[in-house]
Amino acid sequence: MDEQFYPRYNDHEDRHWWFIGRRKIFLRLLDRELGSERRDRRVLDVGCGTGTMLGYLERYGQAEGIDADEQAVSFCRARGLDRVQHVDNGSLPFPDETFDLVTALDVIEHIDDDAGVVRELHRVLRPDGRLLVSVPAYPWMWGPQDDISHHKRRYVAKELRQVLEDADLALQRLTYFNTVLFPPIAAIRVLRPYKRGSQDVQSDFELTKPGKVNALLARLFAMEAPVVSRARLPFGVSILALARRNGSRA
Repeated sequence: MDEQFYPRYNDHEDRHWWFIGRRKIFLRLLDRELGSERRDRRVLDVGCGTGTMLGYLERYGQAEGIDADEQAVSFCRARGLDRVQHVDNGSLPFPDETFDLVTALDVIEHIDDDAGVVRELHRVLRPDGRLLVSVPAYPWMWGPQDDISHHKRRYVAKELRQVLEDADLALQRLTYFNTVLFPPIAAIRVLRPYKRGSQDVQSDFELTKPGKVNALLARLFAMEAPVVSRARLPFGVSILALARRNGSRA
């Protein structure tokens, strides 16, 4: 992400409707899968950003994070999150089979070798460990936020499936989400097409300010949480996958 956006991103993670809604969806799914009571698990948030989600992941076990940006790590530590590391390459600084849960939430689209990093995520998962991944959907929906965030690609569901299955991960759920708000977002992308690489772009997060509209959008987005935890949505602005590492310790 462009460094100039990190201070605002730090604030947006707590307040913006997109972060609030997706967080409720992720936590509802993980609660259903793992239970909401804290257990003796090790949890890793890959690309933890400024740390809001990392704090919520503490409900599932001892949570730690890594991020490729030193400024993001500084914001995490300012929140009192000490188990955060700066990692600036594709290798994870952990032994094999370390974690019971790994999350990579809107992360792998930033990386040239997405297949390679997913293999690394598989490596650090314990047998029967879970991986939760989310990515932006549909290349035709490319917008200014993709450039600001230094995205390499947007996905369709079958592409994400292939990346995960090629890493020998067993899919438990693969679904689009942010479906309720898909029509207006898609209409904006179609009616106001954005040329990739344009200059003087404005972050999508600046388009909605704190207030009633932001709160309404957060509620509409979060309405999907009980659906996503049990069923598959056929389209949406983003894609979510929950996968399991098969096998047992030798």
